[in-house]
Amino acid sequence: MAEITTFSGKVTGPDTVKSAEEAAAELLSQVGQRVRRVRERKGIPRRVLSELSGVSPRYLAQLESGAGNISIGLLKRVADALDHRIEWLVGEEDPWNSDVQRIAELYRSADRETRKAVTRLLSYEAEGSLRASRICLIGLRGAGKSTLGRRVGDDLGIPFLELNREIEDHAGMPVSEIMALYGQEGYRKLETDALDRVVATHDKVVLAVAGGIVAEPGTYGKLLSRFHTIWLKATPEEHMDRVRAQGDERPMAGNPEAMAQLKSILQSREVLYERAEAMLDTSHVSEDVALRRLLTLIEERGFIE
Repeated sequence: MAEITTFSGKVTGPDTVKSAEEAAAELLSQVGQRVRRVRERKGIPRRVLSELSGVSPRYLAQLESGAGNISIGLLKRVADALDHRIEWLVGEEDPWNSDVQRIAELYRSADRETRKAVTRLLSYEAEGSLRASRICLIGLRGAGKSTLGRRVGDDLGIPFLELNREIEDHAGMPVSEIMALYGQEGYRKLETDALDRVVATHDKVVLAVAGGIVAEPGTYGKLLSRFHTIWLKATPEEHMDRVRAQGDERPMAGNPEAMAQLKSILQSREVLYERAEAMLDTSHVSEDVALRRLLTLIEERGFIE
């Protein structure tokens, strides 16, 4: 059975995964230290911060000691009173000593053309050698990622992999059991580890990934930088029909609002899927036609050397 590394970097097995309580305690301690540091550096007495924020001095003392389980609403009031961004209090990067934060602020205040120039400059290497001849198909279930991906691999003579299958092989259990045992955090950790292994072992590959990977900024960013990504797009009705045609009635079983939920998911992820290098609409076309169009797209864009 695979070991899982928690967000703190510790390698653990199923009996020693860091509890949610410990993780929350670490976050509260970090927030308290940063609130105290900001207050002291700005020369604001706790009493004055209490008056400005409406949070009692006693509660502020508990917060700064890491013992106060503050709500998001109250923390926002404290941050505003300190003239400090709330994300600076809870984020991994410490704004006082992080170049990442400084660069982010400069980028945020730049005009659109400057942002585009910076993005091109920072991603120049990724757009070339880092992506090698790796192709990744993204999109919701039923878009044709596995079917078309397998046929593209056969046609081009390169391996086809499904990331979830790689995860299962490494963990020694199906994804459903991984989710049950380790939850979303454990699954996402195995997902990014599996992606790293694919990158390390394949310069030429066609990869199909789960539709929700785009909602994980770190993993999706790595995917975009190391693969030529193609969004396989289809209508919600096509997605649903294809899944049911595979013999899976779960999307509709006992859920009359399944189609509305599917449309909502597709709409919310559309802006993320649009970050892919290319898009292919597979709606209302046969599998063979979609395959020809996909192969043509790959050839025209030079995704395979």
